[in-house]
Amino acid sequence: MARIDQTPFELEILDLSHDGRGVARREAGHANAGKTVFVAGALPGERVLAKQVARSRHFDEADTLQVLQASSDRVLPRCAHFGVCGGCALQHLDESRQIMAKQRVLLENFERIGHVSPGEVLPPLTGGAWHYRRKGRFSVRRVEKKGKTLVGFRERDPRFVADLRECHTVVPAVAALIVPLSTLVDALQARREIPQIEFIVGDPTPGVDGVALVLRHLQPLCEADLEALRGFAERNRVAMYLQPGGVDSVRPLWPAQPALSFRLEPWNVTLAFRPLDFIQVNARLNEAMIARTFELLDLRAGDRVLDLFCGLGNFTLPMARIAAEVVGVEGEAALVARARENAALNGLDNATFHPADLTRDQRGTSWMRQGFDKLLLDPPRSGAIEVLRQLPLERFGRIVYVSCHPGSLARDAGYLVNELGWTLRSAGAMDMFPQTAHVESIALFEKKP
Repeated sequence: MARIDQTPFELEILDLSHDGRGVARREAGHANAGKTVFVAGALPGERVLAKQVARSRHFDEADTLQVLQASSDRVLPRCAHFGVCGGCALQHLDESRQIMAKQRVLLENFERIGHVSPGEVLPPLTGGAWHYRRKGRFSVRRVEKKGKTLVGFRERDPRFVADLRECHTVVPAVAALIVPLSTLVDALQARREIPQIEFIVGDPTPGVDGVALVLRHLQPLCEADLEALRGFAERNRVAMYLQPGGVDSVRPLWPAQPALSFRLEPWNVTLAFRPLDFIQVNARLNEAMIARTFELLDLRAGDRVLDLFCGLGNFTLPMARIAAEVVGVEGEAALVARARENAALNGLDNATFHPADLTRDQRGTSWMRQGFDKLLLDPPRSGAIEVLRQLPLERFGRIVYVSCHPGSLARDAGYLVNELGWTLRSAGAMDMFPQTAHVESIALFEKKP
C-alpha cells in the first residue's frame, strides 16, 4: 500500500457531502488534479489547509487543519469534543443551514435515484437543535494508558471511544450521567467485561426521573458490582437494567419493576415501552412529525388507515383518536404485543395490530384483504419496496411515507411514480437528528386524477 502524503495542502470547498464533509477537487499542479477530496470540518465556500488521511482509487479523504477563508455559515461548535467524537458532524454549520443542506440531499436523491421531483417542497420540520436525544448507545472501554474507563460515543475513527466530559445533543439528564458512569464502571471488578451502556428516556415516575440504562456485560457480575450498580441507580434516580446476553436476556436490577412510558399529549395517548424498544429519538420533533403526517394524510373521522412498520403504535394510536379504524402491522412480534397493550392502556378499540414480515409476500393475510382509504409507511433504512410490490395500491386514495433514508425513499418514489403512475405531491426534510448529517423526510403520494 502506497504511503499517504502528509504534506498539508490547500483546497477550495465546493459542496457538502451527504455525511457532512466538505467536497473539493485536487487543484492544478497536483499529480491527481481534479480528483475528489472529502474534507472533514470544512464547509462550502471555504478555503482550507488540509491533511490527507485516506486514499482510494476514486477519491481522497482529508481533515481540516486550518480554515483560511471561512464561510459566513460557519459557527463556533458548542461542544469541546466536536471534531473528535463521531456523534456529530455539523456543529460548525449554522443550525438554519443544516436543515437546508438536508433538504437539498433529499431533493438530489429524488432526482438522481428516483428520477422524480415533488410538486411541492414542504417547509423543513424542526424541533430544537440541542439536548434532544432521548435514546442511544454509549460505548465503554477501559484504557490503561489513561488509567480510566471511557463512556461515550465512538470517535470519528470508530476504533476508539471518545473521552467525553459533556454532550449537548443528549437530553440533560443523560448528559449529567456521562462522567459519573465512567467513574462507576471504572470501580467495578467487571470493568473490562462491559462493552456498552444503552440509554432511553421516558416520562418521570415515582423514584425514577425517566432515564433507563441497560448495561451489557460479558461475564456474570459479582455481588459487590451488583450492589454498586443498585446504589448508583437509586442515588441518581435512574432505572438500571442488566443485559448478560441477547435482547431477551435484559432484566431490571433497580427498581424491581420499572415502568417506562411517554405521553403524546396532543392526542391524549400514552406509549409504554421496554428499554431496548425503538422509540423516536427526538420527542419534540416526533410530535411535530405526527401532526404533519396527519395533515398530509388529510385524516378524517370516517377513514380506515393501514399503518405499516407501526412499532409500538407511535402513529397508529394517535390516528385512532381521529379515524374510524387503524390497522398497524409490524415485523417484530414483541413490538406488536406492546402495541396491543398500548391500545388497551389508552382505551382504544378501533386500533388493531398484526405481526408480519413485510419483506415477504403478505397478499394472503386477512389484514391485506381489508379495504383501506389511506396508507402510512414508516419503514427502516432499507425502505418499503417489497411491500409496495405486494399491496393493492389501487385501493388507496393517498400514501404518506415517513423515511429515515433518502436513498431508499427516492427509489420507492421512482417505483410509485414511474411504474405505477402515482404523483409525488409533496416532500420535505425533518431534522430528527440536529448536528448530524442524518436525513429524515416525509412524502405524500396521490393517485393521478
